[in-house]
Amino acid sequence: MTIDWTAFTPWTAAAGGAIIGIATAMFVLFNGRIAGISGVLGGLLKPLRGDISWRVAFVVGLIGAPLLYALVAELPQPQIDAGYGALAAAGLLVGVGTRYGSGCTSGHGVCGLSRFSTRSLVATSTFMAAGLVTVFVLRHVVGA
Repeated sequence: MTIDWTAFTPWTAAAGGAIIGIATAMFVLFNGRIAGISGVLGGLLKPLRGDISWRVAFVVGLIGAPLLYALVAELPQPQIDAGYGALAAAGLLVGVGTRYGSGCTSGHGVCGLSRFSTRSLVATSTFMAAGLVTVFVLRHVVGA
């Protein structure tokens, strides 16, 4: 494995991480809730009275932020080395894992770990291990 030093951007990555940390801290301080994407979206699927507006605003922000960024800078071009079938299967597996894990990487990995949650440590470790094993099997065993 080698590092592409021309694409290595530690300062922008650190700034992005700091912004995510500040945003999640503000969210829990001002809203009293964890900023887990699966929980926010799940709450829109079974809405409760008075609990919809902030969820919609959260999702609009998730979609709107890259659109606003695109007005001032060029968006990076993603490179996805998989077909539509593999992407659909991966999305379904992530969704199932999110339900079984009682949350997603944003809820457990960002918010839970920062609160020293043992459950989030186990969940995040499991997410990462499953991803590592999946990539290894697909790339080196199956050859996809």
